[in-house]
Amino acid sequence: MTTRPLSPLTMLLSRHTRRREFITLLGGAAAAWPLAARAQQPAMPIIGFLNSQSPDGFAGPLRGFRQGLKETGYVEGENVTIEYRWAENQPERLPAMAADLIRRRVAVIAAMSTQAAVAAKAATKMVPIAFNVGGDPVRNGLVASLPRPGGNLTGVNFLTAELAAKRLELLRALVPAATRVATLFNPATPEITEASSRDLHTAARAMDLKIQVFNASTSGDINAAFAAMMRDRPDALFVGPGPFFNGRRVQLAQLTAHHSVPAIYAQREHVDVGGLISYGANNADAWQQVGLYVGRILKGAKPADLPVVQSSKFELVINAETARMLGLTVPPSLVAIADEVIE
Repeated sequence: MTTRPLSPLTMLLSRHTRRREFITLLGGAAAAWPLAARAQQPAMPIIGFLNSQSPDGFAGPLRGFRQGLKETGYVEGENVTIEYRWAENQPERLPAMAADLIRRRVAVIAAMSTQAAVAAKAATKMVPIAFNVGGDPVRNGLVASLPRPGGNLTGVNFLTAELAAKRLELLRALVPAATRVATLFNPATPEITEASSRDLHTAARAMDLKIQVFNASTSGDINAAFAAMMRDRPDALFVGPGPFFNGRRVQLAQLTAHHSVPAIYAQREHVDVGGLISYGANNADAWQQVGLYVGRILKGAKPADLPVVQSSKFELVINAETARMLGLTVPPSLVAIADEVIE
């Protein structure tokens, strides 16, 4: 069969059709490429944040935590997401909260108390955990040793229990006439209470101080303890360390003010709400260290290879207004070494 040559007009129309199809194909590919690229980009990593207390009073430490993340290249909302879980001083909620974070496929958990760390460890052996604990993490079974944690946990030990003797010394300096000191401990946290109580009694014997022991694990227990201790009024009060008492700091400040009892605490949050004096690790600094470890873990570091860090920054905070209300004169020697005197 003889093929007739195409006319110039037909050839022009054919070339135009092919060009239009090519442009359509190219345009479709260009439109689809960003969608495909976005689909291939990894989602932002999620940090699970677990705390046994409430967020009230933790603005400073939270800034420290975020600063630690920032120093490793992570900014919340930009390239990392944080899922916050606060147990609101109800530690029995922590296991369910830890399990929920695991279901949400978090890349790492920041456990900001001993109880939170224990709950997180029970929930997973795979997800890395960076903790901030006051008790000995080896004695608590969180790590094998401080230099070689092993497993999926590491973090910061902010040494609350080990400072009991120093706190008693500072309390005696502020209330030099004291001979009887009441102590308030939480028996539900033996990992913190036992070491602190042991060191306190040793220091008290050296200072010739008589110690009266009271325990409290609930808000009602605190009220009952104060009622009991006021029947044989002490010269001063030593409040033990731990998240429970920190969570009840307003109640404690009100009770000590009502009964005019000078009291010392482990954390500055007590003094911020009217407590007299505190000595302990700088919370913001400890939380910043946790943020640094979380960032390093997100970059690929393994908890087993990161030694547990012990706090090296401590702070003495005095509420001068509370001291005046109690009829106390803060000695110049304490003012000179205080990190902050709240007027």
